[in-house]
Amino acid sequence: MINTLKKIFGIGPKVDFASLVKEGAIILDVRSPSEYKQGHIKGSKNIPLNELPNHISKIKKDATIITCCASGMRSASAKNILKSNNFSTIYNGGGWSSLQNKI
Repeated sequence: MINTLKKIFGIGPKVDFASLVKEGAIILDVRSPSEYKQGHIKGSKNIPLNELPNHISKIKKDATIITCCASGMRSASAKNILKSNNFSTIYNGGGWSSLQNKI
């Protein structure tokens, strides 16, 4: 059960998000535009989760991607969508405000 939850939420070994960003990782914020306007990580791209399947072609397949949202639920879903579309280097950054503190 624990391993299943870890897989669903992308929880695993500690990730150095600051290093990933310094190396050019894309931060993909999957909240709604109104949520994004209320606060976001500078330089992040906003593609709402429900629109992500229609915007897959706008994201580089070979890029390192960090997904984030308000709590980590939508970003986990976004990670799964990207994985199912053959993206390989994806991290669930969880909630945007806690991610911001890690970078």
